[in-house]
Amino acid sequence: MLRLTLASTLTDRTRPLLDGRVRIPGVEIQHIPGEPEDIFRRALRDRAFEATELSMGSHITTTARGDAAYVGIPAFPSRSFRHGAAWIRTDRGITTPKDLEGRTIALPEYQQTAALWVRGMLREQHGVDTRSIKWRIGSERIAIQLPPGHDVAPLGMAPEQALREGVVDALITPRPVAPHPQVGRLFPDWVRAEQDYHRATGFFPIMHCVALRKDVAEAQPWLPVELFRAFAAARRLALEELLLTNVLRASLPWIAAACEEQTAIMGGDPWPIGFARNRDEIAAMTRYALADGLAAREVPPEELFHPSTLGEAA
Repeated sequence: MLRLTLASTLTDRTRPLLDGRVRIPGVEIQHIPGEPEDIFRRALRDRAFEATELSMGSHITTTARGDAAYVGIPAFPSRSFRHGAAWIRTDRGITTPKDLEGRTIALPEYQQTAALWVRGMLREQHGVDTRSIKWRIGSERIAIQLPPGHDVAPLGMAPEQALREGVVDALITPRPVAPHPQVGRLFPDWVRAEQDYHRATGFFPIMHCVALRKDVAEAQPWLPVELFRAFAAARRLALEELLLTNVLRASLPWIAAACEEQTAIMGGDPWPIGFARNRDEIAAMTRYALADGLAAREVPPEELFHPSTLGEAA
């Protein structure tokens, strides 16, 4: 029996692997729960886990520079639209994305995947010159080295505090922002903006992939495919549970109706996994990383994932 450490956030998409409903033949999973920031830091700095949920922004960065300790598996435990992650000071005359040009924007981390997506969206959907923006960061989980032309520097205080105190003009963060009389959203009707974005691009932004440490993948070459299939089975169970009405599995009264509505908006599959179905979106991410200076070279999407998983479909 192979014992495998797996670090991930507890969600409906990971729980079936942890409660025994989904098993990998010959593998005993030792789950290490945690929040993404801590998991990523330990994985990237210390190579602490054999398998892990991993930031796509960091994974692209390390793959491009040739020091990635992990290889990706195209199951995506975290996806999220990020129009709602953009917050502004309402006293700075910012009414459209273009108004962010030349401003100062706070980020928890420059390499954070949420920020990668928002910068790409600002450039490609709204024509914003993101190099004119002063990016001020809280900290980085691993060191990054950017080419000239990117104004990125430490903030010296918590990003949300900087927004509340007016030190910066805007903030991009995946976490909720506490109410403040002079803070609002860049996209006030952010849900509609995200739905419009999906209709225009077909993207449901990938945040994290599953990753396997390279030494483990080399020693157990059968494991990447089995991990993909296990996460695919867990995803199916998670989506089926949302439709159960005998006993609600989530603490919302009309969750089944919401699931049906959102599945229709998403074209029949609210959580697509597999490389082929997501290749165009992954290519956009690598393009964004190159434009942001995070990727030292152009990275073919296939390079991010174990070769044995590229033909797998959910």
